[in-house]
Amino acid sequence: MELEMEKDAPKEASKTAPKPATPARSQAYKPEVALQFFKSFGKLERLDAGKPIFVENEAAGNVFAGGRKMYFLLDGEVELSIARKPIGKVAKGDVFGEMASISQMPRSATAIAKTATQVLALDEKQFVGAMEKSPEFALMLMSVLIGRVRETVFDLTIGGKLIDEDRWNRASIFDRQLLADLQRELEDKPATLHHLNKVIVKEGDRGIFMYLVVEGVVAISIAEKVVEKIGPGGAFGEIALVDQSQRVATATAETDCTLLAINRNDFMSLVKGKPAFAMALLKALAERLRFLDSKYRVVPKVPAKDAAPAKAAPEKM
Repeated sequence: MELEMEKDAPKEASKTAPKPATPARSQAYKPEVALQFFKSFGKLERLDAGKPIFVENEAAGNVFAGGRKMYFLLDGEVELSIARKPIGKVAKGDVFGEMASISQMPRSATAIAKTATQVLALDEKQFVGAMEKSPEFALMLMSVLIGRVRETVFDLTIGGKLIDEDRWNRASIFDRQLLADLQRELEDKPATLHHLNKVIVKEGDRGIFMYLVVEGVVAISIAEKVVEKIGPGGAFGEIALVDQSQRVATATAETDCTLLAINRNDFMSLVKGKPAFAMALLKALAERLRFLDSKYRVVPKVPAKDAAPAKAAPEKM
């Protein structure tokens, strides 16, 4: 999967440039599931050696705008680079290009076919159609992104890179129409009121529900540092619900707020029956990961002769 993370390199690495790497696949990734997903609606594309597949900082727009697709590598060799410096390769059977596509953000790297290459490509319409047919891919993709979020949170917490002066990530993923549709879908489980300063979920607890914010504001904190403020249309708690593990953050009502709680059974039904719901959550996870990853880009103020270059490491499925 496409993701480039810049971390502070050890000082001893300052004399040598980082070597291209091919990261290990996430344990949650299943190539056969991804292949079936892309084959169901994707289009075969053949690329000559040297041809760019997508380029760094590709203009932002709607999902998959301007050729912003995601790809499954069938055959050949694809190289990822940042500022023309190779940072990794895509292995056969991997998906790449999905981060920018889902988050609607500019590409963070350039992908070039180093040899004659064959890929299966999905644009927005094809991706939504494939999700209706294969919701297990959406769940797998969520699991991969969640694994990265957990690793990033751990690294940031241990490294002390979360500080009180950080800007907040402002999350809002469900538009009014989709939020109203979800409330109708779950009308037998109405939204509930949570008063100011109430702790709704606590870091380290087991996840039973995810929550949609109908009214009010919820503050999300990691290691007692606020990293998000979620208003109407936002969601939290989905990470622990998907991987059935411990909460990575604490959620506290910053105002009186009304929340719609979704248990795992309802969550699974929504992912399988409503592609718009799954797409919104994927977008939220991608944006959350990009935001947390941005903390790695803060380089300590040290004399230039001692400064170590940022180290870029791609991650793929």
